[in-house]
Amino acid sequence: MDAVERFLFEDLDIRGALVRLGPAWRQMHAGRGYADAARDLLGELTAVTALIGCNLKTPGRLTFHLRGHGPVRLLVVDCDERLRIRGLAKAPADLGPAPLGALFGDGQLTLTLDTNDARQPWQSIVPLAGDSVAAVFEHYLKQSEQAPSRLWLMADTAHACGLFLQKLPDTHSADRHDPDGWNRIQQLAATVTPAELALPAETLLTRLFPEEDIRLFDARPVAYHCPRNEEKVLEMLRSLGRDELEATLAEQGEIAINDDICRQEYRYGPEVLDLLFPPAPPTLH
Repeated sequence: MDAVERFLFEDLDIRGALVRLGPAWRQMHAGRGYADAARDLLGELTAVTALIGCNLKTPGRLTFHLRGHGPVRLLVVDCDERLRIRGLAKAPADLGPAPLGALFGDGQLTLTLDTNDARQPWQSIVPLAGDSVAAVFEHYLKQSEQAPSRLWLMADTAHACGLFLQKLPDTHSADRHDPDGWNRIQQLAATVTPAELALPAETLLTRLFPEEDIRLFDARPVAYHCPRNEEKVLEMLRSLGRDELEATLAEQGEIAINDDICRQEYRYGPEVLDLLFPPAPPTLH
């Protein structure tokens, strides 16, 4: 079930992808106590992150943040090139449904791409333009890729799913062959229901586009992945310097680090100083 499947309309130069998340999505939000509205927004962001993340060509991590000054303070989801995902929402437990603008206020979408071969992460920040997660990303993709794109997303307690369509660039020959192709495919896709988005890819594509010649590519699995990362935490502490860590230990008696996104807690006592800053070996005379 947890997979992204890409496809291509052979005669129209339109590409697409389907994502269906079940167990991975349930693992992500289990025990979080999210209100339904916050959970579903996070699920939609998770689905679109997997859809865009499947285009990662080199090892790295793609992260999307939706921030605002409304009731929803933060949605964050990231994935790596192996489509291992994680994420969280920060919103009131009693949050009710409302338009996206009311939930985020003057919000913004931030994309961060951190690849292993880059010196600095690449980042893009844009205002939230649209009344849904799908509309926000349609606007973003149109601006960033200069190609018309459409998204249909759904999420509930059991599933997070999405359908993505994009008109490929330089499609003049296809447009001459079928000038109504892009409009027709959009109209057919717009009939999809939230329940249908959870159907197997072949079933859904046949139901939505029965007259079209579609090539369906092999599925790529998606997994929830949020292990402990002691090495990364220790490296972060080392970067703070011994003096700052000593001051924290003197004031609080321990150093406590909470990883909200993975719900992991790290606690260290004075022994961490010698671990991070080993004493110099004695000098022999």
